[in-house]
Amino acid sequence: MPLQSTGSTCTVLIPREGRPDEPRVAGSPETARRLVGKGCVVLVESGAGRASGFSDQDYRQAGAELVEDGWGHCHVALCVGAPDPGRLEAMATGSTVIGLLAPYGNQALVQQLNRRKLSSLSLELLPRISRAQAMDALSSQANIAGYKAVLLAAAALDRYFPMLMTAAGTVQPARVLVLGAGVAGLQAVATARRLGAVVHVSDIRPAVKEQVESLGGRFLAPPQVTEQPAESGGYAKQASDAFLAAQRRQLSDQLGLADVVICTAQVPGLRAPLLISEAMLERLRPGAVVVDLAVNEGGNCAATVPGQTIDRKGVKLIGASDLPCTVPYHASCLYGRNLAALLEQYLQDGVLELDPQDPLLKDCLLTHGGQCHRDDIVNASRCV
Repeated sequence: MPLQSTGSTCTVLIPREGRPDEPRVAGSPETARRLVGKGCVVLVESGAGRASGFSDQDYRQAGAELVEDGWGHCHVALCVGAPDPGRLEAMATGSTVIGLLAPYGNQALVQQLNRRKLSSLSLELLPRISRAQAMDALSSQANIAGYKAVLLAAAALDRYFPMLMTAAGTVQPARVLVLGAGVAGLQAVATARRLGAVVHVSDIRPAVKEQVESLGGRFLAPPQVTEQPAESGGYAKQASDAFLAAQRRQLSDQLGLADVVICTAQVPGLRAPLLISEAMLERLRPGAVVVDLAVNEGGNCAATVPGQTIDRKGVKLIGASDLPCTVPYHASCLYGRNLAALLEQYLQDGVLELDPQDPLLKDCLLTHGGQCHRDDIVNASRCV
């Protein structure tokens, strides 16, 4: 049974986000133009894109209609985070919600979606296959986080990043240690190298060595233990306690040499692995900087706090939560392209049909027809 086969023109809503601290929007004027070009009616709530740098006039020129409240008038609602309960209550039965819905352990959201018989697609659960690359919102946002993490570190560090030869003598380049070579980690490597730093990278997967070195980083081979972690579905798998203990011993020596540490290691739906303990922080010199991108999931570094910078014996610990929100214009542009690429796969002359059995959608279909399709995700414990 398709999620939607109305035989009429699909109406897509780009709303104002519910969180006051969320400046991103689920679609830029470019997104609206693409969907209008596919035959959709696009509704945009007034002021939805203002914090991202998009005016209402920009959306009008793209062919969208401006409304004050469109939740009760759309077939598909696009969102960045999970919508407020009141907004979901206003949606018509059979409508579809698409966004980063934070589904892990979120039973209250799923219960409401089922009760209202709303279909939902959670972009966190899209499979990492070639066909889905243009729709991978986690990657588009992680790319921004990795870039911005290095800029935060450079601003907080007590020394230059590049090597400089001056009349007063030579300045040696900063040493940056990146933990995790996923999308955010690799962007951090590229950005730190462009700024002139020497970059070392630690990851549990030996297979990423080539990617790291192609960006100019130096890969630290993972410790040799009986159980070697790998990846599943394009994501790193949870490592064993024995492996993490061996990795911490290896990293302890590297911390003594590092000026900056960028922490990016995360496992979807699970608590982030603790890679830097309180004792290991003693190895960092005063003036060094740690930027923890995994802080919202428990943190890779002990003592980091979401949204705060802590001075610990002269070492700055930056809890870098929601970094994509600090670059809302491009974060929204890229996120909107992810959503448009997904919808365009299933739009024909303005009519939308999403097939739950399509391999692209099968994993990310959270609810449909009053039933949850991912009990394994919803019944899982929350990350933190």
